[in-house]
Amino acid sequence: MEDRTRVIALGFFDGVHMGHGALLKRTVELAKTLDAVPAAHTFAQHPSTLLSREPAPLLSTPEDRAHLMKSLYGIREVIAAPFDEEMMTMPWETFVVDYLIRRWSCAGVVVGHDYRFGYKGEGTPARLKELCAAHSIACEVVDKVTLDGRTVSSTYIRSLVEEGDMEAARRYLAHPHLLSGEVRHGKGLGKTLGFPTVNISPAPGILIPAYGVYASQVTTQDGKTYLAATNIGVRPTVSDGEQVTIEGFLLDFDGDVYGERVRLELYHRLRGERRFHSLEDLRQEVLKNAQQTREYFAGREA
Repeated sequence: MEDRTRVIALGFFDGVHMGHGALLKRTVELAKTLDAVPAAHTFAQHPSTLLSREPAPLLSTPEDRAHLMKSLYGIREVIAAPFDEEMMTMPWETFVVDYLIRRWSCAGVVVGHDYRFGYKGEGTPARLKELCAAHSIACEVVDKVTLDGRTVSSTYIRSLVEEGDMEAARRYLAHPHLLSGEVRHGKGLGKTLGFPTVNISPAPGILIPAYGVYASQVTTQDGKTYLAATNIGVRPTVSDGEQVTIEGFLLDFDGDVYGERVRLELYHRLRGERRFHSLEDLRQEVLKNAQQTREYFAGREA
């Protein structure tokens, strides 16, 4: 695969927001003109994992980033490189010439206006353009993207997700906030309450949205999508209130997806998490949340 000519978008792409989208779209356009493969380069770990004792939680896993870049923007190949000591200390010129051009057969690169790379971040868009020109490599720099007078950034979107404001997060992302994971066996609560459920564990290092119940959609491994009222939190009514779980109560679903990987899209926070006096009270609330979820999506289609 590495002998193919590529145009490569450079960045971390956490959340794959609309600012990243502008960069990825330009990558696909440039690849067409150069008869090359549109690709994106990201890291399996955020650089802050080496640079900080307490790295910030992220919006998306490498797998979810790759899914979003391919499905939404037409990127055909995602390079998820390890961010290790070798990468951290690599001189910026080496990153361009030896790594991008020689290793990845790069014919063009696309970066954001504030992109920094190489040892101590010494690589800048201006230096990148100059070095690419010397090697006859196309290089384009995409300006910042703003919405409502604010620069679109992963940092700001993280604050929205942390607050549970999924409508605002979706506007800046240009897609619903996405979580994914393998469905595991829970405590059988869904069967007790009359709803099939998908239980997934939060991926390590991924930001946990504000606790509560969300109108959401779940896409199963076979590509089918179902409405779901999804609880994120510690389930204080039925557990010891310590372990965070993500539990989607599926509407109009009859099947078995244990062991499968599902994608969960969060659209709207219906309520905060709270403790109920009894399982019957909880069941009534789940029924109410299920109806609210139906009404929410019916309103979106109207």
